[in-house]
Amino acid sequence: MTELADLSLRARKKALTRSAIVAAARRLFEERGYDNVTVAEIADAANISVKTLFVYFRSKEDLLFTDTWLLDALLAGLRDRPPGRSHGHAVAQVLVSALDQDPDGPRQGIEGFHRGYDTAQAVRARLPRMWADYEDKVTEFLAEEAGTPGAATPAMRLRAIQLIGLVRSLVSPEVHALLTAQPEDQATASLTSWLTAAADTIG
Repeated sequence: MTELADLSLRARKKALTRSAIVAAARRLFEERGYDNVTVAEIADAANISVKTLFVYFRSKEDLLFTDTWLLDALLAGLRDRPPGRSHGHAVAQVLVSALDQDPDGPRQGIEGFHRGYDTAQAVRARLPRMWADYEDKVTEFLAEEAGTPGAATPAMRLRAIQLIGLVRSLVSPEVHALLTAQPEDQATASLTSWLTAAADTIG
């Protein structure tokens, strides 16, 4: 991913505006629910006009599915993992780090996801396609890592499905139920334990 410092001033301003729009949308969605937030409210929260928002995103739905930070982080974690660390544990480490960076804590972050998106039909309809795109990218990575770019095997595809399955499990109803049944101060330990155990299973 290109660093802001490497961009021209114009490109940097555009990248910052785009990030501000995404951040405002995510905050409003998780506070009130995707279906209860308008594009005008997102634009106002990002201090821009609705017209400007549509320069960056074609629709409210695109605000969710054009932000690739998680995919970028997963691919970087897989690519840069230290010797001896498995694919599964590399993915788990990326997820633990992402949860640790949530200012409201991992439990609030996951509850925010369910509050914001779980009942929105537009989101639920698009999520399978997004996860399939993630699997495609991880499969491509595995083929490149094996020295056979463009020639992935069925085993690589299965591996990618397992790895993205680990990611998907974090926003599953079962993990949500696990968290809500425990005190707030145990959420991080519970999630870390789950991710570690799942990574052990995947290898």
